[in-house]
Amino acid sequence: MNFHYTVQTNKTIDEAIASIEQHLKENKFGILWQLDLTETLQKKGVDSYRKPYRILEVCNPVEAARVIEHNPLVGYFLPCKITVYEDEGKTKIGLAKPTAMIGLLNDAELISITKKIEKILIDVLEKSK
Repeated sequence: MNFHYTVQTNKTIDEAIASIEQHLKENKFGILWQLDLTETLQKKGVDSYRKPYRILEVCNPVEAARVIEHNPLVGYFLPCKITVYEDEGKTKIGLAKPTAMIGLLNDAELISITKKIEKILIDVLEKSK
């Protein structure tokens, strides 16, 4: 099982992020925070990495509260991350599969909840490409 799900798009990084944000909202998710990794590295004096790379921390607050209440260790995996980056001249959108992370806790109820969340996030990626 792959730990990630990644799609490719002809959109620019900014267009892809705008599309992701729209599709997340349709599913009661939002972007909590966005990191421009390339810019941050350059501010820290690392000029060797210049490809666009953004990390979005996304969350559905109701589901987050639900899973953290069930098991506080879930907080180690939250919020979910969606990456938008350039690779070989193409824009890629990807995420670490929540089921891969939550599976480490060996909790059938959490896995069931997480499968639904993962399906929504994969659908968001597909619609955003």
